[in-house]
Amino acid sequence: MSLSDILVFEHMAPFTWKGIATAIASGAIVGLERQIRGKPVGIRTSALITLGTYVFLVSAKLVMNDHTDASRIIGQVITGIGFLGAGVMLAKDGVVVGVTSAATIWMLAAIGVVAGLGLYPTAFALALIVVVVLVGVDLLEESFQSLTRGVHQKYDGWRKRRADSNEP
Repeated sequence: MSLSDILVFEHMAPFTWKGIATAIASGAIVGLERQIRGKPVGIRTSALITLGTYVFLVSAKLVMNDHTDASRIIGQVITGIGFLGAGVMLAKDGVVVGVTSAATIWMLAAIGVVAGLGLYPTAFALALIVVVVLVGVDLLEESFQSLTRGVHQKYDGWRKRRADSNEP
C-alpha cells in the first residue's frame, strides 16, 4: 500500500471537487449572512446542509437502478430537512420564532440538490438570491412601517418582555 492509496482525497469518486466546492461555498454564502446578523444556522451549519444534500444525491445517482431514482432520495432529504427546520422554531407566548431560519434550512437543502444534479452555477446563483431575499426584506421592513405590523409587533413585545425578565 503506497502513500497515495492512503490519501482519502484521491478516492472521492463519484464526487467532484467542483461539486463539493460549489456545495460548501453556496452554503457558506447564506450562512455568512445569517452569522453576521446573529441568526441561527451560521456558516458551518449552512455549508454542512448543502454539502450533505449534495453527497446524498450524488451517492443515490451512483446506486440507481430500475428500483431507485433520484426523486425518492430528494423526497427523503426534504422530509429530513423538515425535521431539522422544525427544530429551530420556537413558540412562546403566542409568538413563533425561527420560521425564517427553518425556511433558510429548507432552501439550503434545495441548493444542495441543485449542486448534486451538477448545476453548479445555478446553485451558486440560488445562494445569492437567498441572501438578497433575507437582506432585502429586512431593508424593506426598515423602510416601510406597514411591513412590521402583526406578528412582528408581537415578536418585538415578546423580545422586550424577555429582555426585561432576563430570561435566557
